[in-house]
Amino acid sequence: MSVPARIVQGGRSKAYRPLPSPERRRAIRDGLAAYRRGDFFEAHELLEPAWMGTADLAEREAIQGLIKLAAAYVHAVRGNARGVDKNLAGARERLDRAVAGDDRPVIPGVDLAGLGAAIDVRRAALAGSPRALRSELDAAEIVALVPPPVLEGR
Repeated sequence: MSVPARIVQGGRSKAYRPLPSPERRRAIRDGLAAYRRGDFFEAHELLEPAWMGTADLAEREAIQGLIKLAAAYVHAVRGNARGVDKNLAGARERLDRAVAGDDRPVIPGVDLAGLGAAIDVRRAALAGSPRALRSELDAAEIVALVPPPVLEGR
């Protein structure tokens, strides 16, 4: 049994299972499509091989940011406002690291900086709602308060 390769990301050793670029792009495309359909759990699952399959640290951070964003909305549809906020914060951190000092589009068609700003708006809305932070909102109210941001430019 072979030991999976490791890569250091964010100061921590992470799994690295090389995935050829065409397959990574397909996983990203399929993950974004699932996100657009509102199938956030599926988006998370489809994006994960792309994240583990690249050695490019900016790309890893960007994909992991998208995974955290999808996880936030898994929590939203379950009515867990704290889970939404925690995952939005994690998404924002990873997107910031993905674009730090780099002008190239890490995920073609996705405005990572704009997505970060959209996350900030949603976190502010959650913070401004004491009912949400006390878990007094149901799933529909959470999604109405912090709707999933659009990932791709039209």
